[in-house]
Amino acid sequence: MQASGGTKIVIEPVTRVEGHGKVTILMDEAGHVARARFHVVEFRGFERFIQGRPYWEMPVAVQRLCGICPVSHHLCAAKAVDRIVGGENLTPTAEKMRRLMHYGQTYQSHALHFFHLASPDLLFGFGSDVASRHVLGVAAMHPELARQGILMRKYGQEVIKATAGKKIHGTGAIPGGINKNLSLAERDELLADLDQNRAWSLAAVKIARDYTLAHIDTLAGFGSFPSNHVCLVRQDGAMDLYDGGLRAVDAEGQVIFDHVAPETYLDHIAEEVRPWSYMKFPFLKALGPENGWYRVGPLSRVSACDFIDTPLAESERKVFKEVSGGKPSPVTMAYHWARMIELLHAIEKIDELLHDPDLQGEDLVVEGTRRSEGIAIIEAPRGTLFHHYRVNEDDQVVMANLIVSTTSNNEPMNRAVESVARQYLDGQTITEGLLNHIEVAIRAYDPCLSCATHALGQMPLAVELVDASGAVIDRRTRG
Repeated sequence: MQASGGTKIVIEPVTRVEGHGKVTILMDEAGHVARARFHVVEFRGFERFIQGRPYWEMPVAVQRLCGICPVSHHLCAAKAVDRIVGGENLTPTAEKMRRLMHYGQTYQSHALHFFHLASPDLLFGFGSDVASRHVLGVAAMHPELARQGILMRKYGQEVIKATAGKKIHGTGAIPGGINKNLSLAERDELLADLDQNRAWSLAAVKIARDYTLAHIDTLAGFGSFPSNHVCLVRQDGAMDLYDGGLRAVDAEGQVIFDHVAPETYLDHIAEEVRPWSYMKFPFLKALGPENGWYRVGPLSRVSACDFIDTPLAESERKVFKEVSGGKPSPVTMAYHWARMIELLHAIEKIDELLHDPDLQGEDLVVEGTRRSEGIAIIEAPRGTLFHHYRVNEDDQVVMANLIVSTTSNNEPMNRAVESVARQYLDGQTITEGLLNHIEVAIRAYDPCLSCATHALGQMPLAVELVDASGAVIDRRTRG
């Protein structure tokens, strides 16, 4: 880390992308925070070790890089491979089965994060007793809420199982289509629990909305800042989590680019490498690395789309946009509210699809003219996900580039950590309250790191306090 005083701290890469986080705070000679950084010392390596593998393995192989949202990688890889086999114009049955799978993934992932990981902070407070600030504490104090969270996630997993073959690391999407339709028995089983899940989703939106509005004065200053936003939108500007064109807006909501085809993403987005992290820093080429960083995920999608094409979620989106004055919300903690709006949208789309007879169709796969390159973008629960592959004449992958949502949120998460550190660091002693406030700011983004580690009970987070000479004067760890 380079600070104004020239102090350099070397960080060793000891963790996996979903395993550990590290925050380093650099103090100046006056005892003020000079710099704070959130380190995900990630070395994923998938782009390299899938080289040489046949392209048709990608939808199954690449999803192994994530145990939290493998469906998103499964579908994004499948969409990219569709283009390689010339099968991007899917049959109605294939596209709707994939969409159903994706909304099931979004539903279970958002329920998991909100009820299991974030709710202890919202229900008990950021500085509450760490002994009860976890999902078991929620179960003890709010047993019905904890039960709802478990059953909502279970429902999403059942949707995935019915469309992908199994709940984790399924095989439903294949090049040019899908390997099964939805039987009437599977449809009826999912319909049986639909109304209850819709009611629970409405209640979850109310919890997130009421919390945000009740604490808006505090949250507006908690790791919040204006930013650019990137997401997919449908041709008519509607939110679309599965397909569409890429849109970028600035902090005022002004369009930077719109309806960009996935195949041209490299004309608009670049990645910066910094020496202190294995994770890259994507930025908008038009604005450069200094001003072109952006946020992705629920906050960006709800802020940047023109409307949501399901009535209940659209009604909630209008309230969300009204609070932010029609502009993209700068409030980091509003990610939770936006996430619950998407949860509601997902169950509405599941309802819509389950009543569509195309899901029982028999035309599952299309073929076309082979290409040597495939690029696809999808909206994973945590944000925009890019998959890019090139293949040789022997059908082997020779190049792969994956930009995951946590990578796009790298710069915003670092800014949130620094903002919270400046606001809450008291002298040179790191308190439990500081530790949890930093975790709360990171957790709002729902990074893969948070999901993988906090699910075990605590987020393995290390915070170091370094003086102007570079000496570590305090260190606290969890996990």
